[in-house]
Amino acid sequence: MTRQIDTHRDHILLTGLPDVVFDGWAVSTFETALKNAGEDPALVRAVFPGGVADIVAHFSDWADASMIDALADIAPEDLRVRDRIRAALLARFNGLAPWKEQVRMASTWWAVPGRQTMAAKCVWRTADCIWDWAGDIATDYNRYTKRALLCGVLTSATVAWLNHSGDDDAALEEFIDRRIDRIMTLGKMMGRIMPGKKDNNKRSGKGHSA
Repeated sequence: MTRQIDTHRDHILLTGLPDVVFDGWAVSTFETALKNAGEDPALVRAVFPGGVADIVAHFSDWADASMIDALADIAPEDLRVRDRIRAALLARFNGLAPWKEQVRMASTWWAVPGRQTMAAKCVWRTADCIWDWAGDIATDYNRYTKRALLCGVLTSATVAWLNHSGDDDAALEEFIDRRIDRIMTLGKMMGRIMPGKKDNNKRSGKGHSA
């Protein structure tokens, strides 16, 4: 049932997404898009009962799912941890490239007072998605520390990506690399201060270092 609802949500999102640039993030934007496509506009409120907040949040979840699909041919265990995070971030931005203005408008929408909590949950889900793909199996404080640190990278990298002209991809990649280096260093420092359980890769001697 959930998969069926997500399929409907994806369809509605992609049907109305091109119109967001002109009409904004609004329920009416997607209702009109469905109507113009010869479909029942009532479906929007049926699968997005929370209104536009649900739609904008699903945009982020859809981007996460698209990111994982784009990473399907990459074996994370063949990469260093930092390179896994890098690959995931670049895959997400590449997937969102056709919808860059919509992402910018979504960021503005989330910035309105009262919406930050839900926005933070979306960023957390993305960080969780990336770490899960990267093979993180931590269950102690390390799990939350890694995701919290990555949330900071996601936020700053998204701002950098939105301001990036696209003429020099190397500059954006270098920015992402610096941010990843920073959280890897900070994560190691926190690990020494607050030692927790070692992950299974370290216990078994498998896996790549940072």
